[in-house]
Amino acid sequence: MKSTARITALGTYVPEKRLTNDDLERIVDTNDEWIVQRTGMKERRIAFENEYSSHLAIKAVESLISDYNKKLNDVGCIIVSTTTPDYAFPSVACQVQEYFDIPNTGALDYNATCAGFTYGLHMANAFITSGLHKKVLVITAETLSKVTDYTDRSTCVLFGDGAAAVLLEEDLHNSSFKATHIGTNGKGGKHVYRTNLSTSMHGQPLETSGKMVQNGREVYRWASRTIPLGITELLKEARLERNDINWFVPHSANLRMIESICGRADIPVEKTLTSVEYFGNTSSVSIPLALKLGVEQGKLLKGNTLLLYGFGGGLTHAGHIIKWDLDEV
Repeated sequence: MKSTARITALGTYVPEKRLTNDDLERIVDTNDEWIVQRTGMKERRIAFENEYSSHLAIKAVESLISDYNKKLNDVGCIIVSTTTPDYAFPSVACQVQEYFDIPNTGALDYNATCAGFTYGLHMANAFITSGLHKKVLVITAETLSKVTDYTDRSTCVLFGDGAAAVLLEEDLHNSSFKATHIGTNGKGGKHVYRTNLSTSMHGQPLETSGKMVQNGREVYRWASRTIPLGITELLKEARLERNDINWFVPHSANLRMIESICGRADIPVEKTLTSVEYFGNTSSVSIPLALKLGVEQGKLLKGNTLLLYGFGGGLTHAGHIIKWDLDEV
């Protein structure tokens, strides 16, 4: 089925509070050189104690409205990717609906962890192309600092907070979507998790602190093998060559992981947009943050062909080749 969905607006927000590598050195046994060498990260943004995912989501939507002069009263569905909702319920999406007083809209949260943005694009594209909705608001919002163990130096140096929003609208003649690839490896779920009700997985006991637990080496190995194969499938579906891609925008998990994926996928690192250096790993928010940085730095231009690829806990992954069709702001 030929896509009829177009991305028409983008907004982002990050908290004001910064957590630098020097700050972390005073919290845990680490230092700037160690962190940069292994992750490429310099700092991350951290939500204040009384600042939650819904607050960040609302700020991102306000940015979208302001930058692109959009009205949301006719949005047919609000979908929010988050692993850190304010409540089990009501959803962040319902809180966004209330704040902006959007009538006659559906609202739901979903969890595809760090692949949440690309999964959200997939769902919104399907909603619009199928004819169910003419306008869908996709939001990603994470306050990972609230579920990070700051005594564990292998994870606490990685994560930051932020939010982003994109608007997708029906366009019968100018779709953003050229190819999509999606997949899951549930057997790898034990390598990155946060407990809720169950205290075991596949019969193996789990740490039950409610904080994130990650076997970084295993996740690195999986992503380095899996994502290049997905990129090949995307290019084949779109009937494009690697040189046809203007920018590769992967999940900004770790700069060293991105370098490994680029090497295996034969994509120059210089053609990659990231957000990891000054925002850390923001899970589902990292790709749209990288897009916003690309726009602000004058790298990302209208008409560019982008390869987006999200991957993370689950283990989940999803990629798109899209045409960037947003006007400069």
